[in-house]
Amino acid sequence: MNGVPIIQGEKVILRQPIDRDVDDYLQIETHPDLVRMYGGTSSDIKPKTRERALKFVEAIRKNKLEWCVEHNGRFVGQARLVMNEHDNRARYAVGLFDPSVWNQGLGTEITRLILQYAFHELKLHRIDLRVLAFNKRAIACYQKCGFVQEGVEREGVLINGVYETDIIMSILDREFAGSLL
Repeated sequence: MNGVPIIQGEKVILRQPIDRDVDDYLQIETHPDLVRMYGGTSSDIKPKTRERALKFVEAIRKNKLEWCVEHNGRFVGQARLVMNEHDNRARYAVGLFDPSVWNQGLGTEITRLILQYAFHELKLHRIDLRVLAFNKRAIACYQKCGFVQEGVEREGVLINGVYETDIIMSILDREFAGSLL
């Protein structure tokens, strides 16, 4: 087990994987928009198999700071922090693989819960992330949670024959503390 704590929100529970997560994951078709937001192409979409689902869930279990996102009793996504202990910082990533839960504010709630944990429990100084510039919904979510754009990597990834741009965003502990006032 990865030892992450259970974090309860209003709409979501962030928790370690459980056995039924494999079945929940298998029931949702891979959405082309999700693959593109992860930097993949339509040719990357492969049929889901039990073996792949088991590997996906097991990868979450093995990661020191990664959570399954549960909404309405179902596994719908994951969130993680990748720590750099020396610099007291982490890289944040969140993904909701179930399109039926998009545009319901779950990403914002998940992000706020993770930031609260990162800054209050882990006592981190900085959280950063990368997001593709065309992912306006994610950028709006991150801005709502207090992230600021600090850089741009122009046309650094090739997706479906088009060079796409990454936005680099971050939030510092004092900025998060100030956002709670």
